Amino acid sequence: MNILLSVNNLTKTFPVQRGMFLGQKGQVQAVNNISFGIQGGETLGLVGESGCGKTTTGRLILRLIEPSRGEICFEGQNILQMDKQKMRQLRRKMQIIFQDPYASLNPRMRVSEIVGEGFLVHKLGTRQECREKVEYLLSKVGLNKEQMSRYPHEFSGGQRQRIGIARALALNPRFIVADEPVSALDVSVQAQVINLLQDLQDEFGLTYLFIAHDLSVVRHISTRVAVMYLGHIVELADCEELYQHPLHPYTQSLLSAVPVPDPLAHKERIVLQGEIPSPLNPPQGCPFHTRCPSVLDECRKVMPPYLPAHPGHYVACHLIKH
Repeated sequence: MNILLSVNNLTKTFPVQRGMFLGQKGQVQAVNNISFGIQGGETLGLVGESGCGKTTTGRLILRLIEPSRGEICFEGQNILQMDKQKMRQLRRKMQIIFQDPYASLNPRMRVSEIVGEGFLVHKLGTRQECREKVEYLLSKVGLNKEQMSRYPHEFSGGQRQRIGIARALALNPRFIVADEPVSALDVSVQAQVINLLQDLQDEFGLTYLFIAHDLSVVRHISTRVAVMYLGHIVELADCEELYQHPLHPYTQSLLSAVPVPDPLAHKERIVLQGEIPSPLNPPQGCPFHTRCPSVLDECRKVMPPYLPAHPGHYVACHLIKH
């Protein structure tokens, strides 16, 4: 099994200050002791409610944020032990597509400068070679060379996201974090961008960590899916296995909310009660026990182990007998 990226016991806490001179109030546990691996050429979908730690996880993997503790190995090397020079070399292999196509592009730079900036930073090729490469990348994402001299405000949201994808592809990476790349786009444009990402994956052999809210989109593009809740991964399985046989109560509630494109179809909706606990003061035991419809006494006291219920299907729940 070709594991391109492995994450072990990754944790990130953010200090919360009372005031400028009043000291630290506490710590927000954004990501709490998560572990998973991603095989070369696959797409791992990462889903969960807002604030569960999905985006933080993606940025930790790229070291855009430094972890509090844990291990991140890419191609067998622990990137947390690399210095700035080695990390700069590694960044050619690891890129990100940001969520907001309006905020992620510099409004003062032309498209040719945005997409070609990586070539200048890493000193790859002559000016003419860089221009030809930018033209090639834009053609791959459905834009043309006549648009190279334009600024971001002259494009639609879908076109801007295509520019962001071209920028991510510029240095020929192996791994891309796609941080909700279609959430800010219209539904018809979402389908175009998703199909584009799949075509590029097949052509260039890319590996994705695909972060999203939309479970229908995740099912369409993902090989495997991991479900996050309050900084923890509570379930991970092959895509169809997870959608057909969800084991964790939180996963079951998420999937029950996915719309069915059939007005006559009956689907039982699992409505969770209560609010999501604060990551500043997470509950003892299972983080989901305050909202779980099947909570046990053990859930309130003991953190459930994250173990395989079936081969390749991992879940952290006391209801599941491993």
